[in-house]
Amino acid sequence: MKKFFTISIFPQLIEGLKETGIIKQAIKKGLISIENINPRDFTTDKHKTVDDVVYGGGPGMLLKPEPIFKAYESILEKGYKPYVLITEPWGRRFNQEFAKELSKKDEILIICGRYEGVDERVKTIVDEEVSIGDFILSGGEPAAVVIIDAVSRLVPGVVGDEDSLKVDSFSDNLLGYPNYTRPAEYKNMKVPEILLSGHHELIKKWRRWKQLEKTYKKRPDLLEKTNLSKEDLKMLEFIKKGKTFEDIYKKGT
Repeated sequence: MKKFFTISIFPQLIEGLKETGIIKQAIKKGLISIENINPRDFTTDKHKTVDDVVYGGGPGMLLKPEPIFKAYESILEKGYKPYVLITEPWGRRFNQEFAKELSKKDEILIICGRYEGVDERVKTIVDEEVSIGDFILSGGEPAAVVIIDAVSRLVPGVVGDEDSLKVDSFSDNLLGYPNYTRPAEYKNMKVPEILLSGHHELIKKWRRWKQLEKTYKKRPDLLEKTNLSKEDLKMLEFIKKGKTFEDIYKKGT
């Protein structure tokens, strides 16, 4: 079982994840667990204070070190030694590659920042700082939800059809191909004929073409990170010349 821990003063923002979709089913199956720990439970004053003013002056409040350390130590006391992340806007950018790395960790702890962040001494227990993008959130809880969801999908058995993981966007540094379902025509918009042909090999080529085409148009930077086959490179050359799949491949070829 993969275990996720979070330290957050608003654990309810993460609790909802446990009651939805594949995460809920994965917890029921015993594939993952999510334990949200509130540092307020480790305070000693009657107001359960978790923040204080910044030494040296400055705006906002800072999360105090003692409650976070005690929350972390409560995890260690249970015999766990999680890989520790903390949400920071300047942290390592979270992407599919990072998610794959984390999927190999048995236990992960995410410390969710708030206000002006955390006392710097907390960083002594942190393995990596992580960011989900170049923008500022009110706290790290939304980032924690993103990380838990993305990593959980990579745990064997969590996604019902594991073949779907192979064609997800970014699974091999390419964007996903377009998908269609019934009806075959709606508001004069038709499903591409190739998908109705039953020609599985040609459909496979069409999907790969569309992946390459979409990535080239929307995220060309990803192509530099992808191990492309000779056929991929040939397709990409045609795409760059403005050719369509239909220009190059004929039905039945």
